[in-house]
Amino acid sequence: MTLLIDIRMPNWMEDADLKSVLQPMMVDVEILTGPQRTPRPDVTMLATVQMHADMAENLPGLQLVQKLGAGVETMLSNPNLPAKARVARLEPFVQAEEIAEYCLAAVLSHLRDFPRYFHQQTRAEWIDVAPRRMAETSALVLGLGHIGGEIARLLAANKVEVSGWSRSPKALEGITTFHGKDGLLTALGQADFVIGILPSTPETHGLINAETLAAMKPGAVIINAGRGDLIDDDALLQALETGHLGGAFLDVFNTEPLPSNHAFWAHPKVQITPHVSGFSIEDAIPDIAENYRRLMAGDPLLREIDREKGY
Repeated sequence: MTLLIDIRMPNWMEDADLKSVLQPMMVDVEILTGPQRTPRPDVTMLATVQMHADMAENLPGLQLVQKLGAGVETMLSNPNLPAKARVARLEPFVQAEEIAEYCLAAVLSHLRDFPRYFHQQTRAEWIDVAPRRMAETSALVLGLGHIGGEIARLLAANKVEVSGWSRSPKALEGITTFHGKDGLLTALGQADFVIGILPSTPETHGLINAETLAAMKPGAVIINAGRGDLIDDDALLQALETGHLGGAFLDVFNTEPLPSNHAFWAHPKVQITPHVSGFSIEDAIPDIAENYRRLMAGDPLLREIDREKGY
């Protein structure tokens, strides 16, 4: 039985680098790297970030796809994923911290008007604006799982009034929570910042659309560090153009890389980062070896995804 590592993200981590960390934990396991161009029925587990269409073509014995991170939409939508194959994700704490810090930085950037000053700099304009205070700011976190909870806690620790929304009822100590459609529309109308950290599912696809954007507080800023398909791009652009929204800080997109002709690139109210809010998985790498062991032993997997629900 064999583990295949096929990452295809050289600016993040090479296959060989992950193998060098895993091999001492899996001394009796053969670990392959890179795309397999001929049939490999011995490969039972695949570790990857995004599942390209060709990844499963030569893996008829594939039993488990281990996502090296959180979102699993490219696995679940892959037409070549065997029906029997299971999917699991990681929950690296360091990555959750990074994403929370990213969201805090985005909030601070807008409160201190950095986007405005950046554009003024390009025109050599000296116009000061009174800053807004953290203690007078409210934020809504959409998604209260592992990462969303960390974002909520970090913002609250920095004096932001934080609320959270999830599709079903969920409690988080010290955080006001909402759920369901009615709860979403209510919560959106109260927040200066709306932070998307939801998984990609049929229910969340396009959740931020013309209706929900209209329900947001005038002048609010949306931050998306979850999944790009949360947002209807055209509806967001319209809300920015009319002045209803104060800005958007986007790390994820419906199409990645973001096409060079996309209107987001040149929009003065949009800040773009190239899917870098969460970068590190080092503290969760042992879970890859543990899931291989559990798979072989027939034990319950760590953080297995329900393929029907999508999370």
